Amino acid sequence: MPLAQSEFNQLVTEHGDALYRTAYRLMGDAHDAEDVVQETFRSVWKSRERYEPDRGDRAWLLSILRRRAVDRWRRRDSSERTGGDELALLTVRGDDPIEEQYTDEVQAALSQIHDDLRETLLLVVVGELTHQETADLLGIPIGTVLSRVSRARRQLRELLQAAQKHAV
Repeated sequence: MPLAQSEFNQLVTEHGDALYRTAYRLMGDAHDAEDVVQETFRSVWKSRERYEPDRGDRAWLLSILRRRAVDRWRRRDSSERTGGDELALLTVRGDDPIEEQYTDEVQAALSQIHDDLRETLLLVVVGELTHQETADLLGIPIGTVLSRVSRARRQLRELLQAAQKHAV
């Protein structure tokens, strides 16, 4: 059954902020994040006839957002990428208007964590997916998700503690 206009509006209202926060962390720039979210919702609207109401809405939206982010990374000039990896997070170039708790120091630390760990952590913490939804989205076992989130949190904590020691 196709997605109705009212259902689409509800998706935007309920999930727009979480999608933006995730896009911002993935892209590292407010303007790019806005573009990715807009592209995500454009894709949702264009493919509304394939909408599956039984599927988790946030997981479905984040899977589309993830593809749009990868598309943007692939289009970028290789000199703009960090480490030349299409899944690398870029350094923050501005303030995050939604989540002030994610500072430039946190973004810098996130950029030092391996891509697989970082992406899994962001989907769970920023994207607010369950561990099972993250496992389904990434096509990996739930145990791997749990392990990646745990390792990413530990590495992030260690990197932030080290940065704090250097700042003092």
